[in-house]
Amino acid sequence: MMDKLKFENHIASVFDEELEEIRNDLMAMGGQVEQQLTDAVQAICEADSQLAEQVIQRDHRVDEMELEIDEACVLVIARRQPAASDLRLVVAVTRAVADLERIGDEAKKIAKHALELTESGPSPMGYSEVRHLAQSVSQILRNALDSFARFDADTALATMQEDKKIDMEYKTALRELVTYMMEDPRSISRVINILWVVRSLERIGDHAKNLCEQVVFVVKGKDIRHRNGQ
Repeated sequence: MMDKLKFENHIASVFDEELEEIRNDLMAMGGQVEQQLTDAVQAICEADSQLAEQVIQRDHRVDEMELEIDEACVLVIARRQPAASDLRLVVAVTRAVADLERIGDEAKKIAKHALELTESGPSPMGYSEVRHLAQSVSQILRNALDSFARFDADTALATMQEDKKIDMEYKTALRELVTYMMEDPRSISRVINILWVVRSLERIGDHAKNLCEQVVFVVKGKDIRHRNGQ
């Protein structure tokens, strides 16, 4: 708690406009990829090819945002030569935008599978697994972004633990989908698309966990990537 208060006081006293703009841009990018995920899953579950096309077309904007934020971070380092927590924030943002861009890529993949699935007509097979996993993944992403917005390391650490739940739900979905294929070989082609969708959702959960790691890095100055039991 004291670490958080000290960091917030620092932010309030010395956070300049360029750093704050970078953080705001990161939140805007987070909102964009969150919407991409929501729309991609909706396109799958509602067999909405038009919405899937929109997700695919909007992916270029996510890529542009990554480049813009990266450039802003480079300029801040060159001009301001930030130290201590300011530098940690800039480094964390550059790592976070890479994860957000990859989330955007996974949403685009889901949208592409939505297009393939709509060609074979609507079917409930596998969609309950997609809906269930997507709900959990969307929540962990929302919590990760919220912890970044509020510099809340405690929420970030708690959210990281939720990734274990995502992994269990992913394995459960895989078992269900394999069962569908065994029971009805005619469904194999369709279910394979669903398998790729749930794989993308699981990866989005991993990227959300990475965002939480960056929050801890910014607030506490600890790099907890690749540490077991965190």
